[in-house]
Formats: sequence, structure tokens, C-alpha cells
Amino acid sequence: MSNDTQTTISIFSADDIASHLSELGALLRACVDDGASIGFVLPFSVDDSRAFFSNNVLPAVRLGKRVLLVAYKNDRIAGSGQLDFDTPPNQPHRAEVRKLLVHPDFRRQGIAKVIMAELERVAGQLGRSLITLDTRTGDKAEPLYASLGYNTAGIIPGYCRDPFEDRLDSTTVMYKSL
Repeated sequence: MSNDTQTTISIFSADDIASHLSELGALLRACVDDGASIGFVLPFSVDDSRAFFSNNVLPAVRLGKRVLLVAYKNDRIAGSGQLDFDTPPNQPHRAEVRKLLVHPDFRRQGIAKVIMAELERVAGQLGRSLITLDTRTGDKAEPLYASLGYNTAGIIPGYCRDPFEDRLDSTTVMYKSL
């Protein structure tokens, strides 16, 4: 757990996820509604948001293959980030950042940086020395990751569907050695 001027980061257990499905679902829904390219397209319901956490994140956390960090600010869930370390036997040194979310009400307050720093700390504790991630090319997150020392490995054109429009967006694959 770390603290940064009223932002508290907690590692959520499977039980924590189960008891906070509504708040986690609301966070995901708000980010998708705001245009975040995080794997979902509109229409996207609150039930879809909760189902993602209960059917995808919770089992992975329960099996010890993923860590979910949750950022609180002003007694609200302000953001979250996942570290997936369910890697093949030839990649025991690697982990992947997944679904870095900051609620639109809490953006531009340094929460994403705090979550990323904690994800890196956890990765180090797990013996992981390489972190990978991908982000929609040209998104606001891309310069954030670069400012945190992530390098661009490449861009994959037509990688994912835009959440609002019927078009395909590119993704930038990034990495950082710890």
C-alpha cells in the first residue's frame, strides 16, 4: 500500500473485488463512456462492466495470476490498474499492465502515475524485470507511459475497434525494463 496526497493504493483480493463490483463496474463504465479504448465498445452496460470484473479479473486474482490495484481518493474509487503475470514458462521475468483506469472525475491529478509506480513495485517483488503494455496510438496515455520510461516496441495498425465509431485504431506496444 502506498500513499500520495490523499490517494491511497490498495491491492484488492478476490473478496475485495466481489464486495466492490458495483464501484469497479462504475469506474470501468465511466472510462468507456469517456472514450477509453480498453477493449470495450458501446453500447456497454453497467452489467457488462461488473461482469468483466466478476468473470475475468476476480478469477485471475483468485488463481494468483493477476494483481488488481485500486486507487482511492476522497473515499471514492478513483482508478485501478492490473498486473498480469500469467506468462508462459519461457517468460517468467515478464508481466503485463492491463486496464489502467482513472475515473474522468479524477484525471490530471497524478493518479495514473501513482498506480503505475505501484504496479512496477509489485512486479519487482514478483521477480519480474520487464513490463509490457499496449495503448491506442495517439491516446493521452501514450505520452504518460513514455514519461514513465516506457519505450515503444512498435505500432500495430488496425489493432482494435474504436469504442464510438466503426473504424479500426492502431495500438502502440510499449515496454520497460525494471
